[in-house]
Amino acid sequence: MLPETCDVLIAGGGPCGLMLANELGRRGISVVLVDEKPTTAFNPQANATQARTMEHFRRHGFADEIRALGMPADFPTDIAYFTRFATHELARFKLPSAKEARSKVSGLSGSWSAAELPHRVSQKFVEAVLRKKAEACESVSINYGVRLSSFVDHGEGVQAKLTRVKDGQMSSIRAAYLVGADGPRSPIREALGFAYEGDAGAARDFMGGRMYAIYLRAPAYYDYVPHPPAWMNVTFNHDRRAFMAAVDGKGEFAFHTQLRAHEDPDHISAADALAMFQAAVGAPVPAEILSRGTWTAGLALVANHFQKGRVFIGGDAAHLFTPTGGLGYNTAVEDAVNLGWKLAATLQGYGGPHLLDSYEAERRPLAIRNTGYARVFADSLGLYHPVPDIEADNAAGESARAVAGTYLEAHARAEFNIPGITFGGRYDASPIVMSDGTRPPPDAANSYEPSACPGGRPPHVWLDEQRSLYDEMGFDWTLLRMGGEPETALNLSALASARGVPLRVVDVVVPEIRTLYQADFALIRPDQIVAWRGDDVADPVALLDRVTGQSALAS
Repeated sequence: MLPETCDVLIAGGGPCGLMLANELGRRGISVVLVDEKPTTAFNPQANATQARTMEHFRRHGFADEIRALGMPADFPTDIAYFTRFATHELARFKLPSAKEARSKVSGLSGSWSAAELPHRVSQKFVEAVLRKKAEACESVSINYGVRLSSFVDHGEGVQAKLTRVKDGQMSSIRAAYLVGADGPRSPIREALGFAYEGDAGAARDFMGGRMYAIYLRAPAYYDYVPHPPAWMNVTFNHDRRAFMAAVDGKGEFAFHTQLRAHEDPDHISAADALAMFQAAVGAPVPAEILSRGTWTAGLALVANHFQKGRVFIGGDAAHLFTPTGGLGYNTAVEDAVNLGWKLAATLQGYGGPHLLDSYEAERRPLAIRNTGYARVFADSLGLYHPVPDIEADNAAGESARAVAGTYLEAHARAEFNIPGITFGGRYDASPIVMSDGTRPPPDAANSYEPSACPGGRPPHVWLDEQRSLYDEMGFDWTLLRMGGEPETALNLSALASARGVPLRVVDVVVPEIRTLYQADFALIRPDQIVAWRGDDVADPVALLDRVTGQSALAS
């Protein structure tokens, strides 16, 4: 039996909806999540969990569990380019295995100073963990096989009708808020009258237009291919351009190929699909096809609004990506992280009337930024064409492959070494960030300059070999004290306590911290964003009013 009331009703059980259920459940907010699918994803879908997402998983305490999933711990996460998978290797960008990432992270500095490094794991495995963790929260009810049929925002709450898919049984539920994490065809987005804006499908030689996805099992693949294993495998030829991610490192793959003009997806048989895979390999590798279907590449779409009244959208309902850069699923997770604490603060009584308005103000510009980066990567790969001699076994072919290899290696570095995209997203124009007048570092995909300029990710340091500064932040507000008078922290802490704002003061004594933060104090939001920094709090009331949405940002 579904509850008749809840604080937050979530439609959609993908990464955004499940992460939001965790964010809210860990804060004691009552949640009902519904999804018409029978369970979490079967198909691999997204395959790259960026470092910032892993930092949020660490905050929840399950980053290690996620890092243990997917491929074996010592499987290389290289990105490799071939004419065909079993013929000529053109370029390879080496990246650490999960085991190496664990051992290396505490020794990194500069752009890659982080609590966690990226992890290459299929979304299907991540979703299963997110579901398990959400179901462990006492205040969360997860319900697959249930469709949100309709809703009405009454101003003081949202009334929704739910339908059980297996038998059509209907029920009603009243929620304080509704979140549509219900995918690219989102009925909630459509009911709100929101529309996608942006690039609806760029035509490219590759990664533009109709794509065909095949989830397959081919354990003999590594017997046919003479090259070292790689996580991401990309073909570059005139006949069958494709990319293929290793799912388990043992023979399961997520294979995607560009459909040619004459290929009708409605008439592709299982034998045809197998032939597509074998053409990309360049060898008759036997394979079992687990699922297959079409999708459209070249999209860079963002909804014109993310919220209306008591209803919000996030994830694919709010933005659609071409998967270059692996940014779609990670942007969806950060939507949930951003919205989660704001809904909780509002429901717990300390969030002001302007707090929830900041969700669209912060996340929509980030979605436009991230879809733009993904489009640039897709252009770089998809508009680069193989020359006629690329597969020739002669001197002209060798020369063509050398040129292509140089280009593709540079492309791989641009697409897969992206600390700037991963860590550099900022909320500079946010109504709940207190600017200190300093200029943030430039936004660059392939480099990241740690900065405590309000509106961005806090500069990271290791407190010892195992303990990250982020481990001290938790789910609530944190005041980092790196110097200054103790009374400043005491005064702000006392005011926060009187207002019901959960705030913890953390003294940080590592030598480099004051240089990194350029201030004695930094106030960190529950989503690990710098809300304010300074050497003293001249007006603690005004500060808390601003960052909790009690006061509006002056225009």
